[in-house]
Amino acid sequence: MSEKIYKTMKHTGGFSIAMGIVMIVVANVVGICSIINGAVLLKRKSDITF
Repeated sequence: MSEKIYKTMKHTGGFSIAMGIVMIVVANVVGICSIINGAVLLKRKSDITF
């Protein structure tokens, strides 16, 4: 019975690590995209009229 618990904990731990890595990658991509979009807006600041 306790062997089942350890297997479940092992799978849950592996899944948590995988999700953490995915979240780090996604956060980096979103950050880079935000920086690029901000730079484009600053570059074209003179073209914007209200």
